[in-house]
Amino acid sequence: MHFQILFLTVLWCGFVDSRKIRGISSSYKRFYRERKSFLCIDGSKIIPFEQVNDDYCDCQDGSDEPGTSACPRGRFYCTNLGFRPHYIPSSRVNDGICDCCDASDEYNSHAHCQNTCWNLGQRERAYVEGQMRTLDEGLRLKQQLIEEGILLWREKQAQLRELQQAAEDLQIKLEEHRRRKHEADRLREQTLKALDAGDSGFRSQNSTVSSIFQLLDRNKDGSITVDEVQARVALVHDEERILSEDEAVALLGGYHQMDLTEFRHTLWDILTRGDSIKIKHSDGAPGRLLVEDSPLKAADRGDAASLFPLHTTSILSCSSCCKETGPAVEMETTNLKKAEEAYETVNMEMSDLQKKLATDYGTDWEFLFLNSQCYKLKVYEKWGMWAGTPKNQYSQMVYENGEPCWQGGSRSTTVRLTCGTETALRSVKEPSKCQYIMDFQTPVACQPVLKQRGIHSEL
Repeated sequence: MHFQILFLTVLWCGFVDSRKIRGISSSYKRFYRERKSFLCIDGSKIIPFEQVNDDYCDCQDGSDEPGTSACPRGRFYCTNLGFRPHYIPSSRVNDGICDCCDASDEYNSHAHCQNTCWNLGQRERAYVEGQMRTLDEGLRLKQQLIEEGILLWREKQAQLRELQQAAEDLQIKLEEHRRRKHEADRLREQTLKALDAGDSGFRSQNSTVSSIFQLLDRNKDGSITVDEVQARVALVHDEERILSEDEAVALLGGYHQMDLTEFRHTLWDILTRGDSIKIKHSDGAPGRLLVEDSPLKAADRGDAASLFPLHTTSILSCSSCCKETGPAVEMETTNLKKAEEAYETVNMEMSDLQKKLATDYGTDWEFLFLNSQCYKLKVYEKWGMWAGTPKNQYSQMVYENGEPCWQGGSRSTTVRLTCGTETALRSVKEPSKCQYIMDFQTPVACQPVLKQRGIHSEL
């Protein structure tokens, strides 16, 4: 009977409760349930279990001393009930400094550590709750921005269609203006050729005005009278009617006769316009003058009617036509220029809009609202790419090919997007020369997966 009791006592003393081994987490407790021996976790050595936490390092991986500072590679597990558990280097165990909030690392030192895990846990939980509220509000705002982005995208698509239609209409008008301009140029060229072919002598000789004056001056007294105007001048639209005295006086500038000087500045201008009066034929009827002789031979014969080897009406009409075609060409040139400018403007607007629509604004166009927005940060880099993780491609932006850096390459900026209820730039850092990192907070960076997964914490 006494032997049996002694045996049970020895058996109980040989069993070591792993819950009393300091510095191990619940996931490692299975390694510390040996009764007679302990296998180093790296499998390199077996030692008596009594040597676990004996303040002497036996295992190379330091697994035999989880609760002391004996092993240089050892780790001490802070349970920190009520807060986040974590590991500290075993060299900090009993060093007089409180590293674990539950004070478990200073179990055998002069330090008087307080258990602050509960207070830290409360603050942690309050922070997490705040983050979840921020996430909820951010997701709500993100949905609004997605809806606004979709509407804006549709508006830009409609605007592009309108510009394309306007471009097609302007193209038709442009072709029409080009046709009209070509026709006006052709008509003007024909008119100039007609003048060159039919009136080279009339336009090149200074005697043209005086020759017409001599044709009208029938009695060769050096002046044109009312009777001579009535005899030699007819209305363009009523050739058979003889001008009245009042009409003849009006053509003579209100006088009953005029000399060559006065003729040059009055009746000659009216005749060259060709829109109201013209010269009659030599026999008194309007029509074609004779063309067989030169002006000098005709003058020698005294035949005033044959002084001009051309159709007088044609001369005056060509002069009038030239005056009419000039403004027409100018008008068509102006209209064509306006049409070309309008067409070019529409094409430029269409090109800019197409570039904007070709940009990646996220899967739901949630980043479209950032287009043309400024957040008080002046950068010179060019847009590079989205450079987030495979699970969240739109969590990071890269801007490349900025201004040259002194004794270095081009500047570049990485923008990290974080979830927030407002859009704002939070911080800018330069971890290496001319390489910048910016933290940019915006609701569109909020991801529902974060809310579903939650924030892992062993509280």
